Amino acid sequence: MQILVRKLLQRAAPFKQGIGRCTYSTNKVHDIGQPTPATHPQLLKEGEITPGITTEEYISRRKRLLELLPEKSLAIIAAAPVKMMTDVVPYTFRQDADYLYITGCQQPSGVAVLGHECGLCMFMPEATRHDVIWQGEVAGVDAALETFKAEKAHPLSKLRDILPGMIRGSSKLFHNMQTATPIYTELDDFQRAALTGKVKDLSNLTHELRWIKSPAELKLMKEAASIVCQGLLQTMLHSKMYPHEGMLAAKIEYESKMRGAQRMAFNPVVGGGSNGSVIHYSRNDQKIKNGDLVLMDVGCELHGYASDLTRTWPICGSFSSVHEELYSLVLETNKESMKICRPGVSLREIHNFSV
Repeated sequence: MQILVRKLLQRAAPFKQGIGRCTYSTNKVHDIGQPTPATHPQLLKEGEITPGITTEEYISRRKRLLELLPEKSLAIIAAAPVKMMTDVVPYTFRQDADYLYITGCQQPSGVAVLGHECGLCMFMPEATRHDVIWQGEVAGVDAALETFKAEKAHPLSKLRDILPGMIRGSSKLFHNMQTATPIYTELDDFQRAALTGKVKDLSNLTHELRWIKSPAELKLMKEAASIVCQGLLQTMLHSKMYPHEGMLAAKIEYESKMRGAQRMAFNPVVGGGSNGSVIHYSRNDQKIKNGDLVLMDVGCELHGYASDLTRTWPICGSFSSVHEELYSLVLETNKESMKICRPGVSLREIHNFSV
């Protein structure tokens, strides 16, 4: 009997060893606080920093911005801060558009500095153990160098030691005046530069860069538009059964997110009856009367690129004669205005033509 047991154990040993090798792995995938090809292969391809946008494209954007900057000047770009809804409850975070456009980092509180001599230098927040437990991992200095491909990176706590010297050695400073943060604007050297007229608004340059979209950006914009179009069709079908502004707002958000959108581009405007004449109506708290039209102005955001769409339809399923005549006039104006949309024609000219 003992011999039989020994033989069975010997046969089981390789099987047990095999299970051990398959069950445990030393290849750990590191979370940097946002999707990467390693952690989210369903979202990003190899070589992409954000979905659809490659490392090469981000580096190209930085080079084009440097071409617009005077020699020996610096561009300071701050990440968006976390905004609080209550003492302990934050609003959903959305990155500052310029910071995202240049770095690809989707996380709060960092500061990026771009210059001819330093290249891209990123100051990254440092997460404490408490922060990680409550909010998860964040991108630090290593991620700035390895993922975002910065030439230099420092902890954010070192900004007050390092940035003043960079400012003193620059001829001009550019920053986005609408999104400035005290972490750098309160520096003595920054304030001295501002008093002597060395500080300029960066947004004029970044907006110029963003006027022309790359093929990858156009693809994301088309996808964002397609998502909200499909979502709105489903919402229109839903509207007769649930004629409430708030329910229709919830439906379009649900349909957009189920198709891959991260968030709505803005609070949906869902105006039934006379509420449809309020341009930025956002209460969405009224039941829509049978026979009224409902106007929806909606858009979703896909990996930083937004769509914006407005449609009006009768909640009961058919237009009244007055509504049909008005709708036809607006539709005709839309079609005629589309004919003059071509290179060289400004938005103001198109607007004036439509009016």
